[in-house]
Amino acid sequence: MQDDLIHKIKSNPKYHELVSKRNSFKWMMAIIMLVVYYAFILTIAFDKEFMAQPLSAGSVTTVGIPIGVAVILFAFATTGVYVFRANAVFDKLTREIKEEVL
Repeated sequence: MQDDLIHKIKSNPKYHELVSKRNSFKWMMAIIMLVVYYAFILTIAFDKEFMAQPLSAGSVTTVGIPIGVAVILFAFATTGVYVFRANAVFDKLTREIKEEVL
C-alpha cells in the first residue's frame, strides 16, 4: 500500500512541478543570500577604510555596523519571502497532489 501511494505521488505531474519550482526558488534565494553575505565579507577584507569610517563627525559608530545590521535584516527578509512563497505556491500544489492521489 505504501509503495503504491509513493508511486502515485511520484508519477503525478504536479509533484514534478512542485519539486522543480521549489528547487529553483530555493537555489535562487540561497545564491542571493550568499552574494549579499560575501559582498559584505569581501568589503570588510578589501576596503577596511570604508567600513571603518564613522557615520558622522565625532561618531563612534562606523559605516560597517549599519551595513552588518542590514545583512542580518536581509537574511530575515529572505526567510520571510521564502515562507510567503511556500505558503502561497508550494502548499497549494501539495494540497492538489494530495487531493488527486488520495
